[in-house]
Amino acid sequence: MASFVDPRFGVALREFRERRGLSLRSLGQLAHRSKSHLHELETGLKAPTVDTARHLDRILDAGGVLARLIDAPIDHAAEAGELRARVVASDVSKDVLGRIEQGVDDLASAYPTMAPADLLPLVRRHLAYVGRLLDGRVTLAQQRRLLVAGGWLAVLRATVHIDLRQRSAAAAHLRAGHDLAEHAEHAEIRAWCLETRAWDVLTQGDYRAALDLSRQAQRVAPKGSSAYIQATAQEARAWARMGDVGATRRALDRVERLAANLPVPERAEHHYRYDPAKAAAYTATTLSWAGDPGAEQVARAVLADLDPDGDGGARPRRSASARLDLGLALVAAGQSDEAVALGAKAVASGRVVPSNWWRATELLAKVEQAGVPEAATLRDLCIEFAPGRRPSADSTSG
Repeated sequence: MASFVDPRFGVALREFRERRGLSLRSLGQLAHRSKSHLHELETGLKAPTVDTARHLDRILDAGGVLARLIDAPIDHAAEAGELRARVVASDVSKDVLGRIEQGVDDLASAYPTMAPADLLPLVRRHLAYVGRLLDGRVTLAQQRRLLVAGGWLAVLRATVHIDLRQRSAAAAHLRAGHDLAEHAEHAEIRAWCLETRAWDVLTQGDYRAALDLSRQAQRVAPKGSSAYIQATAQEARAWARMGDVGATRRALDRVERLAANLPVPERAEHHYRYDPAKAAAYTATTLSWAGDPGAEQVARAVLADLDPDGDGGARPRRSASARLDLGLALVAAGQSDEAVALGAKAVASGRVVPSNWWRATELLAKVEQAGVPEAATLRDLCIEFAPGRRPSADSTSG
């Protein structure tokens, strides 16, 4: 039986490999491991042994990080059996609940870097663990903690389905997340469900619905919470898509005030913890959509911060999005040649997820309207890298 693999190992392995500028094939040659084996380790399909982790630590100069992630390896298949046994005995310990909640945070933190198709089965398995426990006899306090964990997992699963353009599945899991949050009386999860719906309809072009859902999320969310700030940022994006620059600016000003004294979260990569360092990226996206003249300066600064060496940086998915943002800003400023080059690099990176693909096609439409001869190159790349035509760089060796 396949075991549940801690996603942090695969994420860390990929980050150290990419920092060294190595493909899976070249790392395999250095480590005397097959490319397919390394791919399975990075995507969580196979659990590493302690010896393999230590060997890769040495090859990648990772300082023991990889080995520490599995020094106390978890047999997840056995753990799942333990959870089922505990349900029968009506004895769900604090340790079991703590591991479930830690797993939720790990998966939410893996979201920004892990390919959606690779993350989805991990979320599904964790949800199954929670479901089995909820079916058993638990105390009211234990039930609430399980409901909260299930709520977070359901909204994360919906987000991954949106990234994969599986919208009926996303809608079903958003409803499940909302119901779990209702039972647990957890306002922030309810708000994230609304904010996630707002993003989904925004990408489909229903800007008024996105605006309404963003405002609903703000009414539900605890004031000052991550969900409240993100819903405000989502409102700014909806105004931008409707072309109201004044309303866009006012919403962005509210986001800036909310995030002004916000500390950087312990796990800044956590999808449901607002990181003030990301505010500039949100602003660049929003201003470029609104056609605001200030978009170019902000977008350039964001890209320079994310990708100073032009190699994708530590967050290649966000770097690809930043290139598309800057490209849109440059088209509006009459600099279509550079916009084409940025769009081509973003698309060719393979890091534009399906739910974000419309941003690439929008840039293509605008440079074609501008009559830029090089737009044909961008069109060819969009055809080559269109979702479903080839595997993304997130899930292949590169």
